[in-house]
Amino acid sequence: MTAYRQHRFAPPPGATELLLIRHGESQPYHPDRPFPLTDGRADPELAPEGVAQAEAVAQRLADQRIDAIYVTSLRRTVQTAAPLAGRLGLVPNVERQLREVGLGDWEGGLYRKKVAENDPVARRMLAEERWDVIPGAEPGEEFAARVSDAMQRLAAAHPDQRLAVFTHGGVIGQAFVLASGSRGFAFVAAANGSISELVLGDDKWIIRRFNDTAHLDPAVSRR
Repeated sequence: MTAYRQHRFAPPPGATELLLIRHGESQPYHPDRPFPLTDGRADPELAPEGVAQAEAVAQRLADQRIDAIYVTSLRRTVQTAAPLAGRLGLVPNVERQLREVGLGDWEGGLYRKKVAENDPVARRMLAEERWDVIPGAEPGEEFAARVSDAMQRLAAAHPDQRLAVFTHGGVIGQAFVLASGSRGFAFVAAANGSISELVLGDDKWIIRRFNDTAHLDPAVSRR
């Protein structure tokens, strides 16, 4: 009698596996010392906690096949990628189109203050699940198109490969919205140092995991 087993997932031929890694925790914001801007975005360095998260990411991925590493133009992604790049002997590529969503008048760290203070605009942003409620913020359609174009460009350049892409929480959230067709902020909760995974191929985006933080749990990492 013929039997049909269940099989482990395998990416379709020509598809690209993208490990989307959110940068480690960055320096705290002080209202009297706004973060410097790069590409119009806040550009803080990693906090000590973020440095530790970057090392944990490197430990988690060092034994996996990684064909290329990508970072954005913002230094917190570069610093988060550095330990893994060093272990694998890979030079990160810069994909500036995967930089964080533009926060307009709330750049430089002010966004954190507004959210912490439960500002009315922040409440509206969360209720409507749109970044562009913030004055001067990047329009939602433009942000979605930017993320989609960058992801598809990486996939086209790396068929049958696995990429470690160090990027930002808003970008990861938008990528998963595109993959799932979900509401706008359904995937905005990716933790610092987390690993999420998409497989892109033949106009199909497959979600494999979201917000994997097992390597950040001391009890797990000691095993």
